[in-house]
Formats: sequence, C-alpha cells, structure tokens
Amino acid sequence: MTATDMNPSTEDFAALLDETMSVARMEEGKVVPATVTGIANDFVTVDVGLKTEGRIALREFSQDDKQPDVGSVVEVYLERIENALGDAVLSRDKARREEAWTRLENQAAQKETVKGAIVGRVKGGFTVDLGGVNAFLPGSQVDIRPIRDVGPLMGQEQPFAILKMDRPRGNIVVSRRAVLEESRAEQRAEIVGNMAEGEKRKGVVKNITDYGAFVDLGGIDGLLHVTDMSWKRVSHPSQVVEVGQEVDVQIIKINPETQRISLGMKQLMADPWEGVGAKYPIGARLKGRVTNITDYGAFVELEDGVEGLIHVSEMSWTKKNLHPGKIISSSQEVDVMVLDVDSEKRRISLGLKQVMSNPWEQFQAEHPVGTDVEGEIRGITEFGMFIGLGPDLDGMVHINDIDWNTPGEEAVKAYNKGDTVKARVLEIDVEKERISLGIKQLSEDPVDSIELRKNAVVTCTVTEVTSGGIEVSLADGNMTAFIRKSDLSRDRGDQRPERFAVGDKVDALVTQYDRAGRKVSLSIKAREIKEEKAAVEQYGSADSGASLGDILGAALGSSAAASADEDEEETADADKE
Repeated sequence: MTATDMNPSTEDFAALLDETMSVARMEEGKVVPATVTGIANDFVTVDVGLKTEGRIALREFSQDDKQPDVGSVVEVYLERIENALGDAVLSRDKARREEAWTRLENQAAQKETVKGAIVGRVKGGFTVDLGGVNAFLPGSQVDIRPIRDVGPLMGQEQPFAILKMDRPRGNIVVSRRAVLEESRAEQRAEIVGNMAEGEKRKGVVKNITDYGAFVDLGGIDGLLHVTDMSWKRVSHPSQVVEVGQEVDVQIIKINPETQRISLGMKQLMADPWEGVGAKYPIGARLKGRVTNITDYGAFVELEDGVEGLIHVSEMSWTKKNLHPGKIISSSQEVDVMVLDVDSEKRRISLGLKQVMSNPWEQFQAEHPVGTDVEGEIRGITEFGMFIGLGPDLDGMVHINDIDWNTPGEEAVKAYNKGDTVKARVLEIDVEKERISLGIKQLSEDPVDSIELRKNAVVTCTVTEVTSGGIEVSLADGNMTAFIRKSDLSRDRGDQRPERFAVGDKVDALVTQYDRAGRKVSLSIKAREIKEEKAAVEQYGSADSGASLGDILGAALGSSAAASADEDEEETADADKE
C-alpha cells in the first residue's frame, strides 16, 4: 500500500463528505428524483444517489404517459433508505400517488374541479380514480336527482368537486352533483336573464305534486301552483294537467336571487270575477253546485271560477249545531240567495235558509199571541220547560208561568220530560227566534175574582197572628198579605195584634198592588181614616152647625144601624133553616 492509498486526497474526502451529506438529507416517505440505469427482467434499476441502486417493478410505470429509458430521470417514492439486504426500497406507484395528492390539494385550494372516473361500487356510494388516488363518491352526490342505473357513468372521465380531504388518513370525498348544480346554475342564470314577468311561454309538464306542477321551459323549470291553474277550485293538479303535456303559461314572478319562476295558466284566461257585483246583486236567488264542504260551511259554484260560501249559520233556520255535511252533500245542486259581495276580496256570501220559509214567521201567522197549543215536553231546565211545537220549533214555558199559586221551583216538579201539555202563546220574537208560552194563563187568575186596586177596601181572613202584625188571606186563599202592627188601627191603643184571632174577618184598604209580582199591601188604619174622611164629607157642612163629634156619632150610628140590619137578616136566615 502506497502513501497515497493510506492518505486520501482532499478531493476524495470532499466527495465522500458530499455523499454522506446527500444520504443524510434524504428522508424516508418522500418523493426523490431517480436516474434510470437499466431495464431488465421486468425491473427498472434506478440510482437515487445512495450507496446502492434500487429496483422498481416495470408494471408500476404502466400508467405513465412515457415508458422509462436508460438515462431518463423519474420521480420515485423512498420507502426505506436501506433494507435487510442493504438495498433502497423505492416505489413509482406511491410517488405517483404523492404527486396526485399534491396536485389535488392545490386544486382544492383553488376550488377547481378535478378529473376522475367511477371505477367501482362500495357501501354507501362509489370509488372514483382521480389519477392515482382513489376517492369516495357518496350515492347522494352522483346526480341532482336520484338515478337507478349508474352503469353508463362507470369508467367515463368526468369532472368532480372535492368536498373533503384528509391526507394523513388518505381520505377524499368528491361530488359530481355539485358540478352539475353549478353548471345548471350558470345555465339557469343565462335563461332567466332572457325572461320577463308577464311573458307568455310554452312548456312541458315534468312532474306533478299535491301543490302544483313543474313545467320545463327549455332548460329551466317553473312552478305552476295549483291555485294558478284555473279560476275555479282545483282539488288536485292532476285534474288539469298530466306529465308530458305541453301547456301555455304566463310568467307571474321571477326571483333573481333564487332563480325561481312562478307560472300561471288562469292568467291567460278571462277573469270571471270582473263585474261580479252586477251579475250577482244582493238578494238575488240563484242555483249552484256544492263543490266543497268544511266545518264552517260549504262552497257553491255559481259559474266556472266563481264560488260563494254558505256559512253554517246560514244553512238552516232550526238546525244550529249540525255539521254542514249533514244538511247538504257534495255535488248537490242547491238554491241560494246572495247575502253579500266583496269583489276586491273575491268573496260572495250565500244563504240557504233564506230561500226557505221562516218557521218562526209561519208559526206567528198560524198561531198568533193568545192561541192555545199542545206539545210534548222536550226538556226541563232550572228556568223552565221546552215544549215541542212541531218537528223543528220549541217554545219555552218559564217557571213563573206554570202555576198562579205554586212557586215555579215547586210547580215544575209536577212535570216530566215526554209529557204532553197544553199552553198558551204569550209572545213571539221572530228576530230572536223565541216563542214564549204559559200554562197558568189557560185559567183565570184567582186574583181577578176580587177588586184589587189601590185604595180599594177588601175583606180578608186572619191566618196567623204574630207580635209584629197579622197575616191575612184573600181571593179565596189564593193570595196572602201581611198587615203590620202600626196599620192595625187608627188608635194606638188598638194596635195590638192579640186582639185578632185566626179566622177573624177584617176589612182593609189596599195601599199598594203589584199585579205582576202578585204582591199587595193592606192597612186597617188607612181604611178607618178613609171612612172618617168620607163621613165628614157626607154629614158635615159649613152651615149645619154640627160639631165633629156629632158628625162622627151620626156616621157611627149609621154604621151601627147597618150592622144591626145585617145581624137581623142573618138571624132570620138562620131561623128559616
């Protein structure tokens, strides 16, 4: 060995240092340039600047645009700098994948679409090859509308939008639908820009829903709402249009922000509501067909496109709490009367009962006040009884009109539901639909047998004596009154209730009388004062010279003589008996 061999030159040391530094700079898991040094036995030998060369299977270069040549430089993925055999572990496939990831990340950052092809089906969607990197395409992102057969799309290169990327996990989610929607939005914007509200267009019905139909206007759909299909009531859009039908429509409204287009068909027809007030004056009687029944009434078609509402309160004079469907039926032809017309709100109020005879007016004509009627008790309440006056009418007997003498609360207990009774018509209020009846009015008021009026003198029978006065009865016991202690006599000494006994007859003056309330106020004292005044007027005069005592004596003498005569007559009658 020479000295030169023992002491390497400076150049050799520098080269060795560079090689060492180059190896140190290389990192596993990175893409590095490699020079092709040979191709043999389905392997490509490359030099990446390490101590040894690496080998890569030739098939990994099959997807490259150009096959490798000796001396050409290719990008490879350095998996391991040195394996157990001392060789570098390299991969062209992984290098291509890393290149694709970098490219896709840049495109995603720029929000650009990427090219790819659907290559397989997986759970929940499909696999898309994005040029060396597989991505997941959810089933909902294949198309704008769900499609049954994806076969024609398989293997076809087409644009996709990247929705999500996770390089460490190797996950990419793409969407074909987003690209289609963006393209469609551009087309819609261009088409909508050429449209104007009020414009007439031809279209083809593409789809029908419960609320309307979607019409293709040539690249863009518009909604034809069910309320804009016809002036008349339409229950379902299928009654007017069908899928595939060509229709003439008018553009009602365009929303530039959402690019939604509202269409109408009835706007191309004459409005039947024009001049409706003159055609249907208030009070007019018309015929119509029931088109719809609701809880609050029924709609009646008067002509195509013109409907009126019969409110439930205007359906029957007597059936107040029935559902409209129990009074009339759908498609039935009915006679109605126009009650009100509002052309601006497109409302016509109709009446059904107004074309029928008013049972209250009819009853009034046939049974005027004072007429006696007969009917079955249909109901008893705390304030009276309801008596049937026919199939639809009831009259009410108030508890105060049941009996002259018995209190109403007691009198009503003598009757039962289902009993047939007679009553007298007391009042008929057609406007309020009320008929008042009375049972006690069928007989004369017992009080009428005596002259009960203010200042009249009546004969009463003592029924009870109390410390505060006496209770008396009159009108054959059908009426009672109470004479207070202070009204028992003109003389204070005789104002003693105990001087009376039950059964005594007394004469008293009526001081107050309430016929409706059947209340009377009596006073013996007032009777005595009245008699005294009458005596003074009869026997006293300015020229007689008689004193007040003489006048009273004469008056009392006349009264005594009259009483004596009455006693003699009673005695004579008793002797005859």
